[in-house]
Amino acid sequence: MGRLHDQLLANGYAGHKLEVLLVRILFCLFAEDTAIFEKDAFRVFLEEHTRPDGSDVGGQLAQWFSVLDQAEGQRQRTLPDYLRALPYVNGSLFTEFFAFPAFDDALRQQLIRCTYFDWSRISPAIFGSLFQSVTDPVKRRNLGAHYTSEANILKVIQGLFLDELRQELDAAGLNRPRLDALHRRLERICFLDPSCGCGNFLVVTYRELRLLELEILKRQYRRENAPQTVNLNLFARVQVDQAYGIEVEEFPARIAEVAMWLMDHQLNLRLSETFGELYVRLPLTRTARIIHGNALTTDWKTVAPKDQLTYILGNPPFIGQHFQTDEQKAEMARIFSGVGSAGQLDYVAAWYLKAARYIQGTDVKVAFVSTNSITQGEQVGILWGEMLRRYHIKIHFAHRTFRWSNEARGNAAVYCVIVGFGVNSPKQAVLYEYQTVKSTPLARVVPRINPYLVDTDDTLVLNRAKPLCPVPPILWGSKPTDGGNLIMSDDEKNELLKKEPASAKFIRPLTGAREFLYNEPRWCLWLVNASPSELKALPEVMKRVEAVKEFRAASKAASTRDYAKFATLFRQRAQPDTDYLIIPGVSSENRKYIPIGFMSSEVIATDLCRIIPDATPYLFGILTSQMHMAWMRQVCGRLKSDFRYSGTLVYNNFPFPPTPSPKQTTAVEAAAQQVLAARAQFPQESLAALYDSLSMPPALVKAHQQLDKAVDLCYRLAAFPTELSRLEFLFEQYRQLQAPLLPPATKKPPARPNPLFSLPLRIGWKHPLRPTAYMPDFSSILLSYRPDLDVLTGRWSADSPLAGIRADYEAVLVAGRTHHTARWLLDVRRRVQLSVDVLGWVTHDWLPRTIVALAPARPRMAYLITPAREQAFLSNAVTQPDMQHILDPARPYDLRLFNDEGEAMRWLTS
Repeated sequence: MGRLHDQLLANGYAGHKLEVLLVRILFCLFAEDTAIFEKDAFRVFLEEHTRPDGSDVGGQLAQWFSVLDQAEGQRQRTLPDYLRALPYVNGSLFTEFFAFPAFDDALRQQLIRCTYFDWSRISPAIFGSLFQSVTDPVKRRNLGAHYTSEANILKVIQGLFLDELRQELDAAGLNRPRLDALHRRLERICFLDPSCGCGNFLVVTYRELRLLELEILKRQYRRENAPQTVNLNLFARVQVDQAYGIEVEEFPARIAEVAMWLMDHQLNLRLSETFGELYVRLPLTRTARIIHGNALTTDWKTVAPKDQLTYILGNPPFIGQHFQTDEQKAEMARIFSGVGSAGQLDYVAAWYLKAARYIQGTDVKVAFVSTNSITQGEQVGILWGEMLRRYHIKIHFAHRTFRWSNEARGNAAVYCVIVGFGVNSPKQAVLYEYQTVKSTPLARVVPRINPYLVDTDDTLVLNRAKPLCPVPPILWGSKPTDGGNLIMSDDEKNELLKKEPASAKFIRPLTGAREFLYNEPRWCLWLVNASPSELKALPEVMKRVEAVKEFRAASKAASTRDYAKFATLFRQRAQPDTDYLIIPGVSSENRKYIPIGFMSSEVIATDLCRIIPDATPYLFGILTSQMHMAWMRQVCGRLKSDFRYSGTLVYNNFPFPPTPSPKQTTAVEAAAQQVLAARAQFPQESLAALYDSLSMPPALVKAHQQLDKAVDLCYRLAAFPTELSRLEFLFEQYRQLQAPLLPPATKKPPARPNPLFSLPLRIGWKHPLRPTAYMPDFSSILLSYRPDLDVLTGRWSADSPLAGIRADYEAVLVAGRTHHTARWLLDVRRRVQLSVDVLGWVTHDWLPRTIVALAPARPRMAYLITPAREQAFLSNAVTQPDMQHILDPARPYDLRLFNDEGEAMRWLTS
């Protein structure tokens, strides 16, 4: 068929008409092998009724297809016998007229060769995708990568409804009323695949419903030694028009329709064999309702009315955020309008949200296959926060991560989950766990399933600016933003030292994630304490500094251009003065443990790492244990398939052991030292080699096993048999730790501010403000606090006199101290006056007091300001000195001006 396609295409026959022609030929090939036509009718027609040179094949095919589209009473009486014998197919498959191709001898022979294959052996459950590959030579070479295996399709439909129907059939036994009730239920089931491709899910689902129907009919009407005539036209109730589909490409949509007809025919033959009566549904009067369209821009109600649909299922496209086209990003933006950070979501998330909206007010259940990324990391809070809060979705069953299997050679591994959900609570939730990604799933009935596919409450892990537990803060490493001019390889460092030996004082070892994992040496110029005279004595160093200045000055980002004035320094600096713990920002998914280690304060860590100053061996032991690794694997984000360690998401939310005894702490420290000692046995090996899943040394494996046991005992005495059991325990611990920070579920925030809050405030005033509640109006400012981000926001609604503005700023300081947060977003966009008095008071009175009041925390303030007002402040000769003073990065606080709130929040929480 592929060669037939290629020859037709080479002859200039292309596009829609070529695709329709191939689908019609496919139907005929299948029909002559499955008793729709007489045996070998199509082959005999081509061999005996077309010319050997092929010159009349196109015209003869046109007549053949025309007869298939005519009822017997409408056909010409003078038709030859081989055409009169054809059945009336209908179903619109042969209705459209278009110019047929010009065949020659070679093309005719290629078509005839297709008829010698036994097409009855091809299951319609897979041949749709197989046949689609005919039109794509790349897909043709790797067929297995382009269709979903039946085993994976069955995982979806079994959890969605098939297991329940089979249980109902078993319970019915031979009871005719119960069997009839079940049969009528099957007749009413309608199902939609909103990304149906060639119809694999629809075909398999329809087949399973028909097989259930066959078993019901056998129990009702077939008795051994008691044959009876059964009118199958009356008793076969399940029909192809119970299936609905949406497909963005036309050719697969048309193939899906034909695949459904062919599966229907195969099942009719099976029914015929069972009852000894030929049952054929010709002419085709009912068809699967496959719509050619974009599922994300099509209203699903126009395809499948909500009052008729029972199930939504399928395998929407797997496209990560970085691989989406501009059109796909626009579709995502429309679907997730008003949902924050939706740009981080995978494309498949749009099908989840659209399905959640569709099923509101119905009993429709949904099950999708998707990449496991939507149940991990930042995507969970974004997608499932909306699904749970706005649409009240309940997860009914789920398959945890497994490897997506097909028959392709060398295809990239895709790790998937299956999530079944609805708006009603399930009778029982079922969680399918895999010991390895290739294992057979083990089903477990659980009380509930949360979006991380764990048996615990619907608690979402969101970015948190401070640790949930009393542990040292985690920081990003220092960010150069230098165009590579402050960074050096070994050769570059040696060359610089030859030219300027005095520069050695300012050269420091540098490590990012790759350097740390693979022992790759790099160096940097660390000029934090360099005096002007020292720099002037180093012209080669100054060339690099000048290049940094030019690089930053040419940046599109205003914030980077601002730092061209500080070209001797890294753009962001977080280097501790003491030794620190280092965690690579990205690590391979193939490692059981992320390699973590201690680093000298002499080594500069880049922003590709996370660092924890003053870390203890106990903390190292906890972080490198399986308890922390299990948490990390579940809640971290991904870069492609690799782990992306996040301080705000993973570390700050991790439930550390609540009350370890001195004995337990000592045991963890001792086991942690053994891990470090095992590493030290291999001084020439990189951490990447030591922690490779295949080459990890036995001594290191054993040391980690002992550490895991010591850490486990800090949580509970019973062992954790599986990673899922660890996660269930950790999520429950997280829920309990999180609970005191959340507002009571039974209380709603007041509709209007409490008059008590409108009283004047002084610095010493303390009020137990609820973390998530809006605080009252103080003059013209509205304050709110986000505990997940640890950010206090103050928004001015209008200008005020100096006394009112002072009161507003004092209120900000009070709220900051109350919530123990030094990260403030101050929105002054609605204030338009250029007040020299306000600026002077803030610069020389309020800011110095704020620094003292918040110590030892370093204040970090983002001002949201209109571009016009910013320009006015920066260009006015009176306000310039104060503006330069407060924006000086050498001050003991961080203060920046922003015109965009999203950029401001990213800076505040970085």
